[in-house]
Amino acid sequence: MTENPAVRVRGLRKAYGPVTALTDLDLDVATGEVLALLGPNGAGKTSAVEILAGHRDRDGGTVSVLGRDPGHAGLDWRAEIGIVPQHCADLGELTVRESVRHFARYFPRPRDPDEAIELVGLTGKAGARVRTLSGGQRRRLDVAIGVVGRPRLLFLDEPTTGFDPQARRRFWGLIRSLAGRDGTTVLLTTHHLEEAEELADRIVVIAAGRVVAEGEPATLAGRASRTLVRWADGAQNTDDPAALVAELTRRYGGPVPGLTVTRPSLEDVYLDLIGDHS
Repeated sequence: MTENPAVRVRGLRKAYGPVTALTDLDLDVATGEVLALLGPNGAGKTSAVEILAGHRDRDGGTVSVLGRDPGHAGLDWRAEIGIVPQHCADLGELTVRESVRHFARYFPRPRDPDEAIELVGLTGKAGARVRTLSGGQRRRLDVAIGVVGRPRLLFLDEPTTGFDPQARRRFWGLIRSLAGRDGTTVLLTTHHLEEAEELADRIVVIAAGRVVAEGEPATLAGRASRTLVRWADGAQNTDDPAALVAELTRRYGGPVPGLTVTRPSLEDVYLDLIGDHS
């Protein structure tokens, strides 16, 4: 982790009456990183994002976002933040272009609104009223509004809800572009594990308000060392299946009878991690 991460959280706590949402949560997000925050419903993901974005007070802990405490940061700090929340304001009577232009005015160096609209694949709907959009198109508009201010840090809370597979993959390309070309830091919450594996440099899994695992998608919770090699006379977990297969081939003097190699999916690892919290 860099000395000056985009996000640093220590001991974050939040409760709603008798219900505890976050318990001593620690989290770092490096500048320019795409981090996926995973967890079951009620794990505290949305509460964490709302606190980091300055939209909700915390009960305890320290939080630094782009070097500032979001609980006390001003408009200059907010201009550096882009947010795509789960639920957005009703813009039904505005057109797509009018909506994006409206939000662009809040930022000191916004993208051209038509560029933001093109980035999310809504150019053909720029003149359409928001109320006429499909659910997936409405979600793409939310993303256009989130990126029009050229944010240094972008919060995406379940951003591809309602997207068809083609639109989801187009969105993935947009996030890669923002992170790679513009150096935007992205904190993503999603229930789509394929999305997390495709986009994230690192994954953090939380359950019951605590971090239960973190790491790169390929190695999360020892995933790389859990490749299972089976053959007619045995089975073994290994982090180097190629070497084990080569050894077996030498042992048998040729093809290994009954050979199968199975690597756990991210879903397998995730479900093991959240256990009874799902």
